Amino acid sequence: MSAPAAGADRPDVLGLPRAELAALLAPAIDRPYRAEQVYRAVYEQGVTGFDAITALSRPLRERLDERFRIGLPAVDTRHASADGTVKYLFRLADGATVEAVDIPDGERRTFCISSQAGCAMACRFCVTGFWGAGRDLTAGEIVGQVLAIAGRLHEQQSLNVVFMGMGEPLLNVDAVERAIAVLGEWISLRRITLSTVGVVPGIRRLATWPRRPNLAVSLHAPDDERRSALMPVNQRYPLAELMAALAEFPLERGRKLTFEYLLIGGLNDAPSDADALVRLLAGAGLEARSKVNLIPINPDPVLGERMVPPAAEAVDAFRDRLRARGMVATVRRRRGDDVSAACGQLRAFGRDPRGFRRSNVSW
Repeated sequence: MSAPAAGADRPDVLGLPRAELAALLAPAIDRPYRAEQVYRAVYEQGVTGFDAITALSRPLRERLDERFRIGLPAVDTRHASADGTVKYLFRLADGATVEAVDIPDGERRTFCISSQAGCAMACRFCVTGFWGAGRDLTAGEIVGQVLAIAGRLHEQQSLNVVFMGMGEPLLNVDAVERAIAVLGEWISLRRITLSTVGVVPGIRRLATWPRRPNLAVSLHAPDDERRSALMPVNQRYPLAELMAALAEFPLERGRKLTFEYLLIGGLNDAPSDADALVRLLAGAGLEARSKVNLIPINPDPVLGERMVPPAAEAVDAFRDRLRARGMVATVRRRRGDDVSAACGQLRAFGRDPRGFRRSNVSW
């Protein structure tokens, strides 16, 4: 790993809610309202350095630059898909790398951002988990991904942010909570989604937040045996415990829980699996409080030959069976797979898969 960038030891003003930013800057500023000027310059003007905040005097700008930094992550590489999706590789101050994805859809954009550099969850269908754990990102590094792509948050009225990139957000819950607090001042929380593999203590903590984003839960199998084979986290928090926590999760009016269900040919895509999924959710009283997002798996060489999507007809049949049983069910459209930007494909560039573990799922 490369050495930290110059000045990386200075506190980062990115990712701090207003009150925390004011407290951090207080010893260095001459008037309390200067903190608000800095805050708005970063998020409204998109400045990347204190010298660009011309509302401040030059001596104050120099003093702030000596003591603090605006830690916008550096764009290392940028790959554009034929469908308009753009994948970014960000290099952080200590040399760690993360990926994020900009997915345009008409006038709407969705940013898929990372919460960790790597992932320890080792889900068998996920390339990020294939490469293994890294480190937690700071709130500034999380918010910085959004700013590095968008430029200015206050102009992003049609922006959706999903914590579905690298890492498990609820294993980095302090930084994620702070990052969402900042993003939520500019972007409606109804347009921010946190996705988890089912870390039950994190779900229970999220339930206590006074303001919450949407919650999406990766399910991928309707029984413990297959879910544990796909997702080792299920051995720690099996379905009964997960469903109990979700049954108690508070939902605002008009909101639903999202269950993400990866469809893998020959493993979990049979009509009987759709029926079992309905029984699982109904048994927890969640059928009316949830929707199912079906995701045909995005193949990748490192995942092995058996990790393939079902035929399109099988995907449609699975969706239609859920709908016939009264469930809200949709199929996620594949985006960015030609540049490895689709769901489950994020990784650090340049890794050689030889010598790393491969999927050990058998069916």
